[in-house]
Amino acid sequence: MHIPVLTIDGPSGAGKGTVSRIVAKKLGWNYLDSGSIYRSLAIALLQENADLTNETEILVVAQTMDLAFECQDGLIVKLNGQDITSQLGTEATGNVASIVAAIPEVREVLLQKQKDFKKPPGLVADGRDMGTVVFPDADIKVYLTASVAERADRRYKQLIEKGISVNINQITREIEERDCRDKGRKIAPLVQAEDALYIDSSAMTIDAVITQVLSLVPQR
Repeated sequence: MHIPVLTIDGPSGAGKGTVSRIVAKKLGWNYLDSGSIYRSLAIALLQENADLTNETEILVVAQTMDLAFECQDGLIVKLNGQDITSQLGTEATGNVASIVAAIPEVREVLLQKQKDFKKPPGLVADGRDMGTVVFPDADIKVYLTASVAERADRRYKQLIEKGISVNINQITREIEERDCRDKGRKIAPLVQAEDALYIDSSAMTIDAVITQVLSLVPQR
């Protein structure tokens, strides 16, 4: 049985998470937010009080954890049936995620975890290497981006709405630095797949991007 896969890759702030969740919901397909995979493992390790210097112990937790993503009003991430969404952005989670992401064997296990999200009736996967590394044979590939200035402005407005005081110039620098890291890393760098449709959302609304992406999916 053929299971269709739609990948949406791109840099931070391009809108791929929002677009992917809504597209998955409209299609009735499964959804994979690859960016939450390592943070979910970090939370699992913290819950288990695992020894972060013991790679064998880390691998066992990585192999046995059960992850699920639900697209409702926003993204809900469940680890072994427990909603961990609110814990994904904590500093402790980020620190542990950074440690485990540097272990090649862990990356291999989590690569398979990501592939396991491919289930009927289909999958929408968003990240930075979905169409190049995780699902190179995906039916439909999109590379969604926007100018640095536009992405910085979007992030600035998000933080201001949350009551967080920020500097637009600092946000711009951070985005530029992250782009450089993502594109320059040795393992699974951020690149556009040769067969991906390039979409620049700088001057587009979210609805317009969603409409364009949905138009790529054969009539259901």
